[in-house]
Amino acid sequence: MRRVVITGVVFLYFIPVLNSWGFYGHQHINQYAVFLLPPEMMVLFKPHLDHITEHAVDPDKRRYAIKEEAPRHYIDMDHYGTFPFDSLPRKWKEAIDRFSEDSLNAHGIVPWWIQVMLGRLTNAFRDKNVSHILQYAAELGHYLADAHVPLHTSSNHNGQFTDQKGIHGFWESRIPELLAEKKWDLVSGKAQYISDPLQFTWKLILESAKAVDSVLRFEKELSFSFPADQRYSYESRKGIILKQYSSAYAMAYNEKLNGMVERRMRASIHAVASFWYTAWINAGQPDLSSLKHKNITKEEENEMNELNRSWKANGSIKDH
Repeated sequence: MRRVVITGVVFLYFIPVLNSWGFYGHQHINQYAVFLLPPEMMVLFKPHLDHITEHAVDPDKRRYAIKEEAPRHYIDMDHYGTFPFDSLPRKWKEAIDRFSEDSLNAHGIVPWWIQVMLGRLTNAFRDKNVSHILQYAAELGHYLADAHVPLHTSSNHNGQFTDQKGIHGFWESRIPELLAEKKWDLVSGKAQYISDPLQFTWKLILESAKAVDSVLRFEKELSFSFPADQRYSYESRKGIILKQYSSAYAMAYNEKLNGMVERRMRASIHAVASFWYTAWINAGQPDLSSLKHKNITKEEENEMNELNRSWKANGSIKDH
């Protein structure tokens, strides 16, 4: 990371991305999703809204501590040919048989990891394990949200192959931070039961992959027509001056995308709530009313502190 110190102020050369939707995006997606749940689930989730919101970003923090974590956030669909990527089997066992587990991990496994997390959450509901319910719900929300991001389905994940480095954070962090609370309607109806979660997941993956061309092409076109001296701005965050895309450029890009980011964020919220609801239904709809008060154990507190220490030690602002 390039740093230049000038009169005690640190300037970071254009690093606009935290990770995936950014902390802001992931936390808001989980937060909104809670309010799409039925009362029988809200009785547990609403009292722990802060926990579910805060821990939406744990998987990104864990990327710096566990090497196996990174592939769980994306899948390079372009590695498997062209849309609709029929060479890639949708079921994990069949995909392993064709490409090997090492190869699949090398190019991302998010659609299959979502199924793993759904299974864990279902078991947690069945066991009435409050700690696991909250943990797995928060993290399942993260992976589902990642799958809704077009550049999480492309090997050109940060525009590195098209001279557009930084576009990842521009699309999924900068635009939501500017517009989500002020301009967007993120209410998306109540959670729905998903009869075939794997099929649902692949549908949203293909929607994301289909949008990759527009995400890249529209920004490239805009860069040619927008005044070069107005594309970037400097903003202070916690005493650090960041060079990032200007508000004017972000607004112009969002308009060119015709609301794509808002639609994908809204779809993420609804999908997260629906997967939580599906896990609860599949677990037999256990009564959650007696579980609404949860105390964090010392062991859980130590795990969270260690995760935060690892994340901070490896850099909280970083391209991925």
